[in-house]
Amino acid sequence: MNAAATRARGEALATALVAAAALAARVSGIDTLMFPELGALAHDVFTRPQGAWAPAPRMLVLTPALTALIGFGMARWLPFGLPAVALSLGSSLLLLGLLRSPVAPAISAGLLPVALRVHSPWYPLSILLVTAALAGAVLLRAGRRHAPRPAPPAGADDQTEAAATGWRWLPGYLLFAVPAALLAQRLHLLLVPPLFVVAYEMFAHPQVCPWRARPWALLAACVAGALCGLASVAWLGAGPLSAVAGLLAGVLLLRVLDLHAPPALAIGLLPQILARPGPSFVAAVALLCAWLIGSFALAGVAERRLFTARRTA
Repeated sequence: MNAAATRARGEALATALVAAAALAARVSGIDTLMFPELGALAHDVFTRPQGAWAPAPRMLVLTPALTALIGFGMARWLPFGLPAVALSLGSSLLLLGLLRSPVAPAISAGLLPVALRVHSPWYPLSILLVTAALAGAVLLRAGRRHAPRPAPPAGADDQTEAAATGWRWLPGYLLFAVPAALLAQRLHLLLVPPLFVVAYEMFAHPQVCPWRARPWALLAACVAGALCGLASVAWLGAGPLSAVAGLLAGVLLLRVLDLHAPPALAIGLLPQILARPGPSFVAAVALLCAWLIGSFALAGVAERRLFTARRTA
């Protein structure tokens, strides 16, 4: 099967899984069964079966489930604010490091209950169920292949989605995360969890991240994806049809921009689980994404100056 056919089949599988999750959420009344990062994860593992996430089905289940449990605890015990965000985010990053897990969307699973004030004990279980369904589909699809194919050399996308090494990237990440949390609290904006996944991949892999040279393409993908997701829910209501519409619009946007950015697909699915999605959601995405681009540039300048100072010392 050629690359175009593999991608088309993968996109169809991802769309079907997201539609099933949205239908289950609507029928059961458990909104978080429509986990926004499911769109990002499903699209990547089905269109890139030899990427960083598809060969790690255990981590696809374990990492988001554990961070979801952590985030749920923070949301239950602490009010929304910097302490809750810091504890949830710090615990999720530590867990990723300890497990050497490449599944960065688990960061979003940890932040989501804090950002949306999710107090239902169904939340961690819902994340476990949808990620287990995804991992099962990955294993089933892999089992149907007649013969294993040799893995291609790791490209920039694979390296960007790999587990971070070391902690030198952490100060830059905090330069984004702390002001982002304060901005969201002061301006009463949604703390957009997928952007913290984008930030992790940017700061942890600055040399290979495909977005670093095209920051405005990333901003366009995130903001346009938010608009499409909001419009689909406004016209069709939360459910399978609008979830499919939001996901496909995001896929089309990434194709037009020639950008591989799975978290942008998660942003388009966030309105599915917002109580009152409106223009403030798009404003939050635009503001926090712009700050992400700015903080990444500032961190780069600071690192270059530090390197120059060391050389001249």
